[in-house]
Parts: sequence; structure tokens; C-alpha cells
Amino acid sequence: MKRIVIFASGSGSNAENLIAFFRKNNNASVIQVLCNNPKAKVLDRAKNLKVSSLTFNRIAFYKTNDVLNILKASKPDLIVLAGFLWKFPENILNAFPNQVINVHPALLPKFGGKGMYGMHVHKAVVDNKETKTGITIHYVNEHYDEGGTIFQATCEVSSTDNAEDVAAKIHELEMEHFPKVVESLLHE
Repeated sequence: MKRIVIFASGSGSNAENLIAFFRKNNNASVIQVLCNNPKAKVLDRAKNLKVSSLTFNRIAFYKTNDVLNILKASKPDLIVLAGFLWKFPENILNAFPNQVINVHPALLPKFGGKGMYGMHVHKAVVDNKETKTGITIHYVNEHYDEGGTIFQATCEVSSTDNAEDVAAKIHELEMEHFPKVVESLLHE
């Protein structure tokens, strides 16, 4: 059975969706949620779904091999960033080449980079008067939102949409496509 580890920082709706999706799948499962925010709702979601979760701080992530060692012990086939806000360190990327992916709430390369997450992205899309936006699922490298694109899905942005409207449309795309793309990567 393929093993998935999720990194998250916030509410965890994507993490919960992935856990539920793979519960119905005999070929893969989410074995662990790792989180950099001890107050994140994703930890409650993981607990309720009986998935192991751990929190870590910047020192464990960037200055030591603590998080890397946790991952090595977990032996994931895929590491999935689902609303994880920190830049991924090279020691983990080197240990798991082409095994770390992220979902970004815009059509990269537009609206990517440091500080471009969540409502910041949706507000920028509206402020820029974009007529379409979407999600990008991509490999993670040492730079924010610059890894190779795996998949994109689009939606229309109307002139009356506000950032919250765009967020709802993006959320629907993530819920529909993210688990399927993760599944396809595990079977390559």
C-alpha cells in the first residue's frame, strides 16, 4: 500500500478531503499529518479521523534533521503540501526527489511566490481583474511555487466576484481534483 504524508498549516479541509478519499482506496492511505502550527484546525481533523499527527517548530524543520528523520521513519511514497505555508527545506527535498507536491490556489506562474497564499491570492486575482483563475498542482522545489506543473484546472471569474467568491470556486476545484491527481501520481 502506498503511503502519503500531508503537511498543513491551517484549517485542513484539503487534508481531510485527501484522508477521506484514500479511506475508500485500497492502494494508498494518509498515514500522517505534520503541522507547523499547534493551533491549526487540521490537527483536530486528523485526530477525529484517527490519523497520526505531529507538530514541529522552525528549528526542527530548518536547523536540524528532526522532521527529515520523522519522514524517513514514515517512508512516504508521496509528501503532499495542503495549505502548508513554509518554504520546504533542501534536506527534505533532496531525500525525497520528485515526491513532494503542493496545490496552489491560482494558475501559476501568476500569483505565486512568497506571501501569495489563501485570501492574498484571491484578492490579487480580483484586484487584477482576471477573467479566469484556478488551481495548480506542482512539484515542490527550493523556491516558492516554482516547481514543475503537474496539473491545472480553471474556473471563470466574473466582474462581480469578490475574493470570497473566488475562494469558494477554488475550494471546489481543490476538492474535486487534488485527490485524483495525488492518486494518479501514486500509480505512475
